[in-house]
Amino acid sequence: MVDVLSQNEIDALLAALSSGEMDAEELKKEETQRKIRSYDFKRAVRFSKDHIRTLTRIHENFARYLTTYFSAQLRTFVQINVVQVEQLPYDEFIRSIPKMTILNIFEAEPLKGRMVLEVNPNVALAMLDRLLGGAGIAPSKIQGLTEIETTVLERVFSRAFDSLHEAWKTVLDIRPRLESLETNPQFMQIVSPNETIALISLSTKIGDTTGMINLCIPHVVIEPIMPKLSVHHWFVSEKKMSEPIEVEKLRQRVTKAELPIVTELGQSQITVNELMQLTIGDVLPLQKKVNEGLGVYVGERLKYIATPGNVKDRLAVQIVDVIEGEVEEDDE
Repeated sequence: MVDVLSQNEIDALLAALSSGEMDAEELKKEETQRKIRSYDFKRAVRFSKDHIRTLTRIHENFARYLTTYFSAQLRTFVQINVVQVEQLPYDEFIRSIPKMTILNIFEAEPLKGRMVLEVNPNVALAMLDRLLGGAGIAPSKIQGLTEIETTVLERVFSRAFDSLHEAWKTVLDIRPRLESLETNPQFMQIVSPNETIALISLSTKIGDTTGMINLCIPHVVIEPIMPKLSVHHWFVSEKKMSEPIEVEKLRQRVTKAELPIVTELGQSQITVNELMQLTIGDVLPLQKKVNEGLGVYVGERLKYIATPGNVKDRLAVQIVDVIEGEVEEDDE
C-alpha cells in the first residue's frame, strides 16, 4: 500500500530538499535498494495483525465475564485484564511457564483439537484457599495438589469455560469442556513443539494476590475458522446477532409485564354529607345509560368499549370496539 503524505509533510519535504538537508539522489538510491527483512522459520507467522486484534477483542470480553464469575464464586475482589495477545511456538510457551502450575486441558466442539488454560499456582491456590474458607492467600511454599483440592479446582474451572463460550458466541458457538487438569507441563503435549499458537495473557488479581492466566490456542485448532476472525466479519456478525437478541429480550420482558384492566360501569357525584349518610339498600344513579357501552381501561388509558354480561355465573364483559390512539376525556 502506498503511503499518502499530508500537505504539511509535503511542504516539509520540499523545504528540506531546497535547503540541502536532504539529497534527492540519495532518496532515489534508497528506493532502488532491496529492503530485506529477517524471517525465523521456527517462529512461523500464522496469525495476521487482523487476527490478533480480533482475538484481543474476543478475550477482552472473556476477561470481563471471567471477572464476574470469579467474583461471585470467591466473594472477594477480582480483577482480570488482557495484557497481551501474541503468537509463538508451543515449545516456547511450555518453557515459559512454571514447572508446577495448573493446566486445564479442554476441547471446544465443533473445533477439533485441544487447548490449554494455564493458571499461575499463586492465583489457583489463592482461589482454593478462598473456596475452602480462607482469606484467599496463596501459601509461600507451593506443593502438589491433593485429590480433594484437584476436584475443587476442576469444578471451578469447568464452569469458568461458560465465560469462554459467551465470549466466542459472536464468532462461533463453541462448547468448551474440561478434559483433564495437570500440574506438570512436561506431561502435556497437545501439539508438536514447533506448532504456532496464539497466547492470550490475562493479568489476574484476587484480593492481594496477583498472577497470570494464559490461554493457549494452537493455530491448527482454529485454522478452519480463520476467515471469521477478520475484524470486518466479526463486527458484521456481532451486529446481526445482537439486534435480534436485544429485540427478543425486550419482547419477552414486555409480554411478562403486568397491567391493571378496569371496566368502569359509570360515574356519579355526591356530596360528602350524602356519602356519610349512605346505608345498605341505597341506590346511586350513574351518568350512563343502560344501552351505552362500558369503558375498559388499561392502566389509566381508555382502550376498549365493552358490554356487560356473565360467563359461567361470573360477571364478565365482551369487547365490542377498540379505541385507536389517545382519548382525551372532558374534565367534569
